[in-house]
Order: sequence, then structure tokens, then C-alpha cells
Amino acid sequence: MAIIQIPQEKRAIEAESKIEKYLAGIGILYERWSSDHPVKADAVQDAVLEAYQKEIEALNARGGYKAADVIQLNPETPGLEAMLAKFNREHWHDEDEVRFTITGHGLFHVRPEEGPVVGIQVEAGDLICLPKGTLHWFDLCSDRQIRTIRLFTDPKGWAPLYSETEMEKNFQPLCLGPKYFPLS
Repeated sequence: MAIIQIPQEKRAIEAESKIEKYLAGIGILYERWSSDHPVKADAVQDAVLEAYQKEIEALNARGGYKAADVIQLNPETPGLEAMLAKFNREHWHDEDEVRFTITGHGLFHVRPEEGPVVGIQVEAGDLICLPKGTLHWFDLCSDRQIRTIRLFTDPKGWAPLYSETEMEKNFQPLCLGPKYFPLS
């Protein structure tokens, strides 16, 4: 399950209902999807999309998404560092960023219009939807692995549009937990 930390307030949120409520308050959809799907974590893209077809169709109906794919990043991914360099700088997109984590971990930092920057660590079973225009950046956790289903309005995908604020330099690019800052 996701973990949220708000460094400026030195607080964490770990209960699912509280995570959902907090993120909804800053315009972000968060859901936990069942891990009871009969698909192996390393299954080919078509098998993964078929296993989650019901959930994907429901999201498509709510958000107008027209395409889905599966992306996997790990230490052996060619060009991993260059790819991460594109996304670990503060940016936004002209469409929603929708991710369902199948395996691994990742860390989104979100800078809402009102309020402090929020770190959201996602793991298997977490769905997150950042609305278009949401300022954020993303990085992998120390295991350097994540596999996600991505949904798009434009089947060609999207590109990051950078804020050039360098806000990300004020935050640790580490996954959350006691080393991020003391939990209180």
C-alpha cells in the first residue's frame, strides 16, 4: 500500500482511507486494486491488460482514456538513467498521468497548487491518477524496479513539460520510510 509523507509538516499518512482522502483533497485519485488477478508478475503485456480489463474499462469510462500499455523498468533497462533523468525533474503533462503498479516501487513527489509538496510511494496494487497540469516528478526506489499499467487519452502517449523551478533539488530522491525523515 502507498505511503505518503509531507516533509514540510514532518508527518506521514499510512492508512488507506486517510491516503485516499488526503490525495482527493489535492485533486489526485488513489485506489487500491485487488491483487487476486490470475496473472504472473512477469506476464506479457497482453496477458496483464487482459487480467485487469475490467478495471481498465472502468477507468477509461471515467477518464476518457483510449490506450493502455505496460512498462517495466529495472536495472537492466537500456537507457534507464536517461529515462529517469526526464522524469525526476519537476514537470507536468497535457493529459492525466495514470499508473497502476503491478510490481516494484516508485516515488512521486507532487507539488499541489495549495499546500506543501507530498511524497507518494507507490507499490504493487496502487493506482494513482495525477490530473493534467499537476506539477510532479518521479523516481524509482532503491530496488530500481517497477512495472506499471499506463493509461493515455492520446494513444501516442505524452511528454513532460518542465517547470524549470528545480524544486526537486529540495527533496531527497529516496523512497519513503524512517530514513526519509523521522515518522511521528
